[in-house]
Amino acid sequence: MEENQKMCIGLFSGSIDKLTAAGIVMGGAVADDMDIDVYVLLQAARAFRKDVADDYSKLELAENPTYKDQFVKSMEGLNIKTWLQVFRELKAAGNIKFHICGTAGKVWDAHKMEDFVDIADDICGIGAYITDSQNADVHLFI
Repeated sequence: MEENQKMCIGLFSGSIDKLTAAGIVMGGAVADDMDIDVYVLLQAARAFRKDVADDYSKLELAENPTYKDQFVKSMEGLNIKTWLQVFRELKAAGNIKFHICGTAGKVWDAHKMEDFVDIADDICGIGAYITDSQNADVHLFI
């Protein structure tokens, strides 16, 4: 039996547009039956906080931030799910693990698993990300 290909994502951005893009990329990887490890770094760790994740007023756009309202309104009009809804569905459908960088969590005053959304699997150090990225078939930094 052939082993699944592995994708490693360093998810640095906590912006709505890049989180949405990450969901699209992960959707393609799940469709290809890839195993995915997502390392939630710096700004993304803030977006994964329970008190931030579902509230688009607390998140920005990385590209063209002045178009945030238009972007969100367009997504709603097209019935595009939020990044968190997509991440939850993909996690249920595929082999995806979300690892929160411990230092990144501390930067945003989130020190334990209970501070993060339910899809988070663990809190780890940056060494785990480095090792997984070296061993992945595909490595992305978003």
